[in-house]
Amino acid sequence: MEQRKNVTEFVLLGLTQSLQGQKILFVVFLLIYIVTIVGHLLIGMTVVVSPTLDTPVYSFLGHLTFMDAVYSTAVTPNLIIDLHYEKKTIFFQACLTQLFAEHLFGGFEVLLLMVMTYDRYVAICKPLHSMTIMNQRVCVLLLLVTWVGGFLHVILHLLFVYNLPFCGPHVIDHFCCDMCPLLKLACTDIYAIGLTVVANDGAICMVIFILLLISYGAILKSLKTHSQEGRRKALSTCSSHITVVVLFFVPCIFMYVRPVSNFPIDKSMTVVYTIITPMLNPLIYTLRNSEMKNAMEKTWSGKLTTCRIRICVHTENIIANSKARNRQ
Repeated sequence: MEQRKNVTEFVLLGLTQSLQGQKILFVVFLLIYIVTIVGHLLIGMTVVVSPTLDTPVYSFLGHLTFMDAVYSTAVTPNLIIDLHYEKKTIFFQACLTQLFAEHLFGGFEVLLLMVMTYDRYVAICKPLHSMTIMNQRVCVLLLLVTWVGGFLHVILHLLFVYNLPFCGPHVIDHFCCDMCPLLKLACTDIYAIGLTVVANDGAICMVIFILLLISYGAILKSLKTHSQEGRRKALSTCSSHITVVVLFFVPCIFMYVRPVSNFPIDKSMTVVYTIITPMLNPLIYTLRNSEMKNAMEKTWSGKLTTCRIRICVHTENIIANSKARNRQ
């Protein structure tokens, strides 16, 4: 434990050492973060407000938008701030906090995507029993399972990292704290811990990804018995889910289904599943989902019309009061 205390902070090398490149990346990632948060707020509020989206799949989507927003917030703001400084440092406790948030909400998202796929399977393959199978109690239980699973996943990581001796060096060749870069700095043999990381991250991602592909294969096969309109609606929803699954799981599998090691491409892969994918999810779920698009148009066009009317009435009242005062 005393050895570890010798390292109270880490130095992050970031994405680039070029000052010009850092300025460009600052603007790019700031815009991405704004789009991410605004997009997720719009989807989350639409799911809550719109009566047409009162179904399990959109309840799960509301939770996914929340998880995506927090997941992106665990990494992106710190990266944006670091792009302002030549030397990027992070305290040990802050590094653990970032690691905790990243893997906690990443674990939630992995499990929630599996739950959403199961919901689609029931809705499409067993439409007559879908309301009975996916009742409110089952939905709450499934969400509880995702939270518990996410906590168990991240607790293992924290226990391993917190008890590791870090006696130097303290330079992390990354823009955030993650398991592989941290393990490479430990002053001890990390072979056994590396295997647990592969099992806890890589194997779980790989198994769930394969299960998801099998589930979507079964869903697509069952669509042969549906009407053309039913196939179109099902494909609209499933295609958005499949796109999200591929964007999230493929980089994660590349990062974690291997022995503990660092490659130059790791930073780009991390950017994809921690920053780019959370930004694209709102676009995917709105542009490729006709039901969501219709709900957003009805909800927000109505809200905007109401706001315009109120503004006009308020303006007319101000003008009328002003004229009345002038007459006096």
